[in-house]
Amino acid sequence: MNTTIQINSRGTLTIPKALRKNLGLDKGGIVHAENTKDGIMLRPTVTFPIEIYTDDRVKEFDESDSELESLLRKKRKLK
Repeated sequence: MNTTIQINSRGTLTIPKALRKNLGLDKGGIVHAENTKDGIMLRPTVTFPIEIYTDDRVKEFDESDSELESLLRKKRKLK
């Protein structure tokens, strides 16, 4: 599907409903814009949240791992 889209005074553009439907884009969807030698390429994309762990959070993970290791050792001894 080809279409022409006008950029408004704020510099934004609206992807027509038929094109959004065709691409599976819903409200809040993410589109990746890339500058190519032929012009602008827009692609639907997804994002995943990441968590950057603090030293305290890493310490919590280590403590949980130690507790789990201890429980597994006890369970093996019971067998």
